[in-house]
Formats: sequence, C-alpha cells, structure tokens
Amino acid sequence: MTTSNAIHATLLVLYSPRMEECHRFYSDLGLDFTAEQHSRGPRHYAAVLTGGVVFEIYPGGADRRTGALRLGMALNGAAATPPLVPGRHLLTDPDGRTVEIHAG
Repeated sequence: MTTSNAIHATLLVLYSPRMEECHRFYSDLGLDFTAEQHSRGPRHYAAVLTGGVVFEIYPGGADRRTGALRLGMALNGAAATPPLVPGRHLLTDPDGRTVEIHAG
C-alpha cells in the first residue's frame, strides 16, 4: 500500500467496561501507561507509542463502547509478560478484540 501524503495516526482510544483488565493486558505487552484525569473527566490510562501515537484506555459504558476492532502492534516479544517468541501472534484482549502481535 502506498500513500501520496504524510497522514499518520496520532490517537487511538479504547472504551472498555473492563478498563483495569485491559490496562493489565496491554501493560503485559510492554506498553508503559500513565494514569490520567483531565479536569472532571474520567480517570483513564495513556501510553505514547513509537512515532508519538497516543494509545488510551477509557472506562466504557452503554454510551461509550469500542465495538469490533482489530489491532496490530509490533513489539519486543522478550519484554512481554509472559515473553513472546519472535513471529506473529493472535491474542484476544479482555473485551474480545483481536490483537495481532508481531514480536521481534
């Protein structure tokens, strides 16, 4: 796939009724989250990925849900808990989303 301009993602937000479980799942993959709360907004977690993309996990509910979504990440498999051998892995997060991991 080629692109004719320099558009790139800057933000990915997951809304989850299982926010703490998702926080643990993605932390176990090696993402380094910071707990945040802006003004009177909800407490959530944010991690900055390579390239500056911000990945956030917010509490979900009936009015805030992330439905079917497939995520793909490339990461250091040795830094995951438990460690992942190099190669492609299909994992499922606590909300049932497929997470395709390319472990190096």
